[in-house]
Amino acid sequence: MLLIALLLAGVLPAMTGEYDYLVFTNTSGTTTALTVSNLSATVSGSTLAVTNDDGTVNFTLTELASMQFSISDSVTAVENVLNGDQPVQIYSISGTLLGSFDNLVKAVQQLDRGTYVIVQTGKSQKLVVK
Repeated sequence: MLLIALLLAGVLPAMTGEYDYLVFTNTSGTTTALTVSNLSATVSGSTLAVTNDDGTVNFTLTELASMQFSISDSVTAVENVLNGDQPVQIYSISGTLLGSFDNLVKAVQQLDRGTYVIVQTGKSQKLVVK
């Protein structure tokens, strides 16, 4: 949670000028796109509160699978390829299997900083943990 708070505090103001939306995807695959106009975010306990000109939307941190900036309110990025509730395999960037996990959230909680490949039912995506 601290990492998310630091990321939002440092990156959020700098990034909003280049993009129109901040898009959140939860572990069930549902997306929420928020315009970046006067965007701010705060973390309190296990809740991320994101506020813009339209109001405030609250997210439970343990249910967030991804967050990305976008120029469109529809997400077509690779984050939507994987289902957050299905088992995943994590590979090193060189292709070594590092482990199998019950779901994407549990996998991410176990990873150190670095770049990984996540595979689920024949689909894959790259993941960078900072």
